Amino acid sequence: MIIAIDFDGTIVEHAYPAIGKPIPFAIDTLLQMQKDGHRLILWTVRTGDLLQEAIDYCAKRGLYFYAENENYRGEVEELQPGEYHRKLDADMFIDDKNLGGLPDWGVIYNAVKVALDGGDALQTMASGSAMPESKKKRRWFL
Repeated sequence: MIIAIDFDGTIVEHAYPAIGKPIPFAIDTLLQMQKDGHRLILWTVRTGDLLQEAIDYCAKRGLYFYAENENYRGEVEELQPGEYHRKLDADMFIDDKNLGGLPDWGVIYNAVKVALDGGDALQTMASGSAMPESKKKRRWFL
């Protein structure tokens, strides 16, 4: 699968434009996803030097992305001066702004496995079936 991952609030806590504290198990889970054969794309509002800081932060921890803010390296071309195509062709997006917030990284990993096996990752996460009973949250939309 191609998986797009946000940085601030997803891999690290929100402290933009600084880099926040690491979110537990984020890097470890993403490294395991890579070992499982997934292509990871860093999908963030960060650009320029701020983007490079995020890339360097992950690289220091052994996490290297297939691409950053594009489908593959070198894809982004100007459509018109200052205008870029930013639509990603990803199978899944992991972002703290998801409906219901960012689940634990263990839940995310299990949902990716369910989706890879042809199951409904969203249903898995919404039902909390991938989440330990002690971590289940009541959601207003269920």
